[in-house]
Amino acid sequence: MQTTFTPEQLRDPDTAEANKILRTCVHCGMCTATCPTFLLLGDELDSPRGRIYLIKDMLENDRPATELEVRHVDRCLSCLSCMTTCPSGVHYMHLVDHARRHIEETYTRPWPERALRAVLARVLPYPAVFRLSLRAAALARPLGRLIPGKGMMAQRMRAMLALAPATLPPHSPMQEAQTHAAEGTRRFRVGILTGCAQKVLDPAINEATIRLLTRMGVEVVITKGQGCCGALTHHMGQHDPAMATARANLRAWGAEIEGQGLDGIVINTSGCGTTIKDYGFMFREEPEAALAARVSALAMDVTEALDKFGYAPSRPAPNLKVAYHSACSLQHGQKITALPKQLLSRAGFTVKEAAEGHICCGSAGTYNLMQPEIAGALRARKLENIGRLKPDLIAAGNIGCMTQLSGDGIPVVHTVELLDWMAGGPKPAKLGA
Repeated sequence: MQTTFTPEQLRDPDTAEANKILRTCVHCGMCTATCPTFLLLGDELDSPRGRIYLIKDMLENDRPATELEVRHVDRCLSCLSCMTTCPSGVHYMHLVDHARRHIEETYTRPWPERALRAVLARVLPYPAVFRLSLRAAALARPLGRLIPGKGMMAQRMRAMLALAPATLPPHSPMQEAQTHAAEGTRRFRVGILTGCAQKVLDPAINEATIRLLTRMGVEVVITKGQGCCGALTHHMGQHDPAMATARANLRAWGAEIEGQGLDGIVINTSGCGTTIKDYGFMFREEPEAALAARVSALAMDVTEALDKFGYAPSRPAPNLKVAYHSACSLQHGQKITALPKQLLSRAGFTVKEAAEGHICCGSAGTYNLMQPEIAGALRARKLENIGRLKPDLIAAGNIGCMTQLSGDGIPVVHTVELLDWMAGGPKPAKLGA
C-alpha cells in the first residue's frame, strides 16, 4: 500500500509506526474471511481492509476523525483474527490502537456516550469501585427489561444490567499483596497478575492458580501496587489512563525483579496477557522502555507457566467432555493454540473444539457493553457451535469470554481451575456437587 505521509508527520513515532504497518498491507482481502463483523454485516468498511483504508485517509490527511471512521472502528472487536489470517504480516493491533487514540483525541462523541465511557474507565479497572457498582447493578437488574427504546444507549443499559451477576463471590484474601511460599523445595519464583474485574467476578481463578503453582514448587508473589493491566482503557483510546496503570505494574514488578528476582510473570486472563506482552512496544519511547521490555519478556500465560514448570495430574481421569473455547487474545494475540488443549488432555479430559473456533464470542473487553447487538449475535453463534458438541462443560482462559458464554446451561470453567482440580485441588464450584 502506498502512503503519502510528510517528513514532518513521520517524525511522530506513532505515525511512523502506522506508516510502516500500512505499507505492509497488499489489499489481498484474506482478512475479510475471518473478520467477525464482516461475516455478520457484510460491509467492506466493517472488515480489517476497509478499516485500514479509513484509518489511512484519516491519518494521512492529519484530520479529526469523523462519524464514519468512529462508527466502523468502534465496531472492530480487536479480536486480531485478521492478524492470524494475514499473509503479509500486517500488525493491525498497533494500527487500530493508534486509530482509537486519534479518535479519542479529535472526535467529540455525543454526551451520553462520553459519560458511559468515562464511567467504565473509572469503574472497571478498580476492584473496590467495581464491586460496589455490581451490587447496585444487581439490585437494578430486574428493571432492565423495562428500559424502553431500540437506540444504542438503551441497548447498552440493558446489556450492562443483564451482564451484572445476581450475586458476587466473597472477597478472597489470597489475592492480596503477599508471598505464597512454594511447597517443598522452591524451584521457581514468579509474580502473578491478580487483575481488576476478574478479581471481583471470579476470585476462584486466582486461587486455583496460586494453589497449583505452589504445589509445583513455585513461589508466587503478589506485588504491592499492581492493578489493572491497562487493556480496558487502552482499547477505548484513553492513552494516559492506560499508561498510568501499566506504569504502576512496571514499578511493582520492577522492584521484585531487582530484588529477589522473578522467573516469570504469570497471567491467567489472556486479554491482560496480550497487553502486558506488548508493554515493550507501548513504552518504547518512554523512560521505562528497558523495564517494560523486560516485563514483556517475563510475561507468560498460565498455561505456558504450567508447561514450563512441569504440570502433572495426580487424580484419575474425570470422564468429562470439555468444549475448549480459545479466547481471541490467546490464539490470535499470543499465538497460543495447542498448549491449553494439550494440558487438559494430559489431565484426563476429553477435549473438543467447536466449529468456527477462530471467531470471537463477542466479549472483547467492553465490546459486549458498547456494541451489544453484534456481541449478542456472536455469542449466539458461538454457543450454537459449542452446543453441537454436547459437552459437559466449557473451558476458557479469559474472564471476559467466561462471562459472555455463561448463562446458557453449560458450566463455564477456567482452564486453570480444571488443571488444579486434577492435580489435587478442589473440584470447581461451577461444576456443582
